[in-house]
Amino acid sequence: MFSKLTRGSVIALAIGMGTAATAQETLSMWARTDVENFLPQVVAAFNATHETQINVQFIPPGELVQKFATAAAGGSAPDILSLDLIYTPAFAAAGQLADLTDLAQALPYFDHLSPAHLQAGSYDGRIYGLPFSADSSVLLWNKDLYAQAGLDPEVGPTDWDKILEQATAVRALGGDIYGYYFSGACAGCNAFTFLPYIWAQGSDIVSEDGTKANIDTPEARAAVELYRSLLAADAIPQGAETDTGTNFFSAFASGNIGIATSGAFAIGILNSQYGEMNYGVTYIPGPDGTPSSFGGGDNFVVTAGTENMEAVGQFIDHIYSVEMQTLMAEFGSLPVRGDVAEQALTGLDARYGVATDAMAQGRTPSTVVYNDIYNSATGPWLQFLQEAIYGDDVDEAAAIAQETIQMILDEAN
Repeated sequence: MFSKLTRGSVIALAIGMGTAATAQETLSMWARTDVENFLPQVVAAFNATHETQINVQFIPPGELVQKFATAAAGGSAPDILSLDLIYTPAFAAAGQLADLTDLAQALPYFDHLSPAHLQAGSYDGRIYGLPFSADSSVLLWNKDLYAQAGLDPEVGPTDWDKILEQATAVRALGGDIYGYYFSGACAGCNAFTFLPYIWAQGSDIVSEDGTKANIDTPEARAAVELYRSLLAADAIPQGAETDTGTNFFSAFASGNIGIATSGAFAIGILNSQYGEMNYGVTYIPGPDGTPSSFGGGDNFVVTAGTENMEAVGQFIDHIYSVEMQTLMAEFGSLPVRGDVAEQALTGLDARYGVATDAMAQGRTPSTVVYNDIYNSATGPWLQFLQEAIYGDDVDEAAAIAQETIQMILDEAN
């Protein structure tokens, strides 16, 4: 087991693991730069012990999807890809991904793989994406501000009443200190952090079969009302309304925010760059405390027509080994194999354990029109949130969103 290895020692160990046989074939792989901190080490260890070699090209996140779509249409796509999991169904529907169902279900640890990734990696009852890198949405609280506000710094919010109560108490400190923060003009940010408030109530904004809009509901309205109550208590700074995601993380990192929803990635950044911050991590709760989370990260996908599936299977086993799950955890990616998660996290910040548990309870929307509904800056999800949270007519906002989402789904189906 690569117990707490540094980047250099991983590469050295990989090179020293015997003499790798001369490669008979090379598999090309694309990945977004988000995983550049650990993927080279994972690939180096594989290449040192396998005949087939993997050659990785890193691409900026904002360019990867379009680049792959163009390459797949032109017959020049890579063999394998680390793809933002939300885009898996769309590429599967376009016939550009290989069906991995049989390979996946034959894995002895298949039942322990991240359910959110498998949900997002499925299309029409088949599996086209397997969990690769992982993140989960969680709730952060600033323990120092809690102490200053007379709250127990070791107990974060456990339900909606506590969120409102504690955020209001922190805001009472005055000045530029606020109780809660979210990026009000960021569609993707709020899919990641606001949808769990709806999911925790047992609801969703799209039906399970992906054919019916379901946003004009008591559950969606209740989640909106939580934010409207925080606004009424002056617990959210004014700038949140127009924040397109620029301050999604930095607002909390500034030390002036009591509570914020974010991702597990925040743990590594706060520890390495904001070492003086005293903070806690907990689950995003429902009104009664039921936890929920958005399972984010990348899926491992294979381009349709890739021939060396034996080597692909070997690389999948390599990724899911205890050694590689441990290595990836050390560099900030949550374990995606639940049966070895505790072992992979041994010796790491205990807050990663909370985030891993959150991901195990998490989910991810699986739809070919994810971008149109959830990610677009002009889409119905963001329009609903802005008008329902900041506007005067929640009923109208819900009705318009219901109609617009249904139109998108009808066109897709």
